[in-house]
Amino acid sequence: MSLSKEQETLYRKILEEAKEQLEKIDEEIEQEIQKTREVLARLQESKKGFQQVYEGAAKILGIPVEIEEVSEAKASSQGKDSAVKKTQGNPKNNQKSS
Repeated sequence: MSLSKEQETLYRKILEEAKEQLEKIDEEIEQEIQKTREVLARLQESKKGFQQVYEGAAKILGIPVEIEEVSEAKASSQGKDSAVKKTQGNPKNNQKSS
């Protein structure tokens, strides 16, 4: 099916507009990702500070530190879970060797 000159011009315009919108969306996504990274960094720093306060108070009171164990256990299980997901998500790992 061949297009008339008018149709071709119209579709080229649509193509360019869609491309521009895709580029704008990609830029917006990157900005949102950066904002999220900054928020996470602030939260992690805040958590470190409160972790030190908690550990210091627990030490003064002579009681065991429970939060550290929970955090480490979560980190360990998350690390294992993500490793499993990475392995399962990789099509090369799902193929049989010949």
